[in-house]
Amino acid sequence: MKVIGFAGWSGSGKTTLIEQVISLLEAHGLAVSLIKHAHHEFDVDHPGKDSWRHRHAGCREVLITSATRWAVMHELRGRDELTLNEALAQLSPCDLVLVEGFKREPIPKIEIYRAELGKPMIFPGDPHVIAVASDAPVATDLPQLDLNQPAAVAAFILECLSAG
Repeated sequence: MKVIGFAGWSGSGKTTLIEQVISLLEAHGLAVSLIKHAHHEFDVDHPGKDSWRHRHAGCREVLITSATRWAVMHELRGRDELTLNEALAQLSPCDLVLVEGFKREPIPKIEIYRAELGKPMIFPGDPHVIAVASDAPVATDLPQLDLNQPAAVAAFILECLSAG
């Protein structure tokens, strides 16, 4: 599986751009999966539902399945969170895994940058950034992509995949 990350500060537009890029890559026939790193506790089911009750009763894993989807919830119960490689190993085979977050991992990544956030750029200290997607010009020799043109970002990813 090929892996490309999207790194940027909160509020930079990563999720919106990724959402748009996924549909464009899927339209090119790619099977795309995603790993998103959350910096906070999250829940995918709701208090009172059977799966929530079973997790809170002490189950280590709860698998929910239906005619349209299935999901596994795995409780760490004090164990270390997954590394990116461990998370990748949990996925079914696909053509491309997009990673949102894990910005310090040594994977090829596109930096998502908005100057108005007032945050420092990531690429000067990260040799794994392969391009910058921004809503304004950036002083870099890296390829620059227009944050508001998801088709250009998807085309760049397709180019990366065909290059090897």
